[in-house]
Amino acid sequence: MTSTVSPKPGPLAGRVALVAGATRGAGRAIAVELARAGAFVYATGRSSRVSGPSDMDRPETIEETGDLMVAAGGSGAALVVDHTEVVAVRDLVARVRAERGRLDVLVNDIFGGDRYAQWDRPLWEHDLEGGLRMLRMGVDTHLVTSALAIPLMLDGADSGPGGLVVEVTDGTSEVNATRRPGVGFYYDLVKANVDRIVAGLAAETAGLPLTALGVTPGWLRSERMLAGFGVTEETWGDACRDEPGFAISESPTYLARGLAALAADPRHGRFAGQVLTSRRLAETYGVTDTDGSRPDCWGLLAEHGWDAQDPDVISRHR
Repeated sequence: MTSTVSPKPGPLAGRVALVAGATRGAGRAIAVELARAGAFVYATGRSSRVSGPSDMDRPETIEETGDLMVAAGGSGAALVVDHTEVVAVRDLVARVRAERGRLDVLVNDIFGGDRYAQWDRPLWEHDLEGGLRMLRMGVDTHLVTSALAIPLMLDGADSGPGGLVVEVTDGTSEVNATRRPGVGFYYDLVKANVDRIVAGLAAETAGLPLTALGVTPGWLRSERMLAGFGVTEETWGDACRDEPGFAISESPTYLARGLAALAADPRHGRFAGQVLTSRRLAETYGVTDTDGSRPDCWGLLAEHGWDAQDPDVISRHR
């Protein structure tokens, strides 16, 4: 599906973005906010109204993301693409080149491996096929997409700030530098790998008109997370009665607003190789979450640990 609506003027007018993994969660919100800011956005995912759901078996579709981009006054294309398939990604990049002739922003937010995670199992007890599938979805997809898209980004680079490659991960570099408890061997390995991808790309693009960096949301109120707590985005506060720590959570739009501002920043190169939290983006660019707050999930964890539940402490990190 390609929108025919002319985008509103915005700070990203004339730019072209690819958000890989945009069916739901942070990826969907990022696609919408980039489109709102004026970029033409290619949003990709596997779940479709036409071809059916992916193995995540969720109701959200990539076409819905396209509808939301248009509703935000933006323009783009919502496409079914499996980023584990090299040929499919190569065809996608060829389409972007043929239709737009450039690519300015690449956001790798592909995962969907949560359903295979066995949080309480050591490596030798974890389902092997599921664990390897997590690596395929959370690491290989990012490598395939970057390897095939970066040449187009370099071909179209102008004398301005250059292109931006964003790796979406879970956790700061400090968190992912050591083994994370309670997430299982494979999930921990995926997120550690993404941090290393950021470092590697930043080193290899040094001196080129391209910035590679990472971003991480905090406790994200994704569609799946909301369903797990039995609440909606409008009623999510109800979950805090039984889980006070949920008060530090954030909507997907929080990270997306910060990332859109980052993409429009001509000095984004100063963040090369770093992993930026939603809170740091918010403070840098003066954005907030949808309720006007600025949650600092990773700051809370750094100061008070993973089990922080005191409402007064949490309130000081919003």
